[in-house]
Amino acid sequence: MEPVYRSIIGLARTLFFLEGLKFTVTGAENIPATGGAVVAINHTGYTDFIYAGLPARTPKRYIRFMAKKEVFDSSVSGPIMRVLKHIPVDRTAGADSYLAAVDYLKAGELVGVYPEATISRSFEIKEFKSGAARMALEAGVPIIPVVIWGAQRIWTKGFPKRLGRTNTPISIAVGKPIEPYEPAADLTAELRATMQSLLAGIQETYEHEPGAYWVPARLGGSAPTLEEANALDEAEAAERLARKAAEGTPEA
Repeated sequence: MEPVYRSIIGLARTLFFLEGLKFTVTGAENIPATGGAVVAINHTGYTDFIYAGLPARTPKRYIRFMAKKEVFDSSVSGPIMRVLKHIPVDRTAGADSYLAAVDYLKAGELVGVYPEATISRSFEIKEFKSGAARMALEAGVPIIPVVIWGAQRIWTKGFPKRLGRTNTPISIAVGKPIEPYEPAADLTAELRATMQSLLAGIQETYEHEPGAYWVPARLGGSAPTLEEANALDEAEAAERLARKAAEGTPEA
């Protein structure tokens, strides 16, 4: 029993109701009732992780999410993240978080990860890091692919959050477990292809607004293409490194 986690889920469901969010969840039966598993989720917005936990409630389970260390450093969110047993990730030194995640998996926990590592500005699935596959291999557990569509309309990178009563439909699809196998690169490629297929499937029944910022260019929206989004990410990363370098330069 986890009264705090359960209470927070209850609060989240109340907020979903107040916002008028309309969820369609398919494949929840693919979440294992017991045992460890890596839950791999696509990343289109800041609230993905809130919705990604919904399918796990079908077998009455909780997900331990890997989240950036800065969230744990906050005096507001930090204590909550720790009591929910989520895993802090220091992007400059990720070995400790990786080992913690493997320990959780071996102990029978569900660990939520974003293989894309960052929000996809194109809302297409970016190239994957290999961490999800390597964790599954080391812990000897399956990977559960999960895709979410519509969350980017609530709050995503570069656009204002919309937390009022928006009546936004959000689709979630859970794929069949993928048993781990070597090499990790092939497992990662299969995971990405599976999640691309799942995403295309739920997009088919979702009503997209022509020209909207939250709709991929492929579907007639104004979001950047995957290639354009990658270029934006690279420029942002370079700017961040340059800023850190400048801050570390002693004054003359």
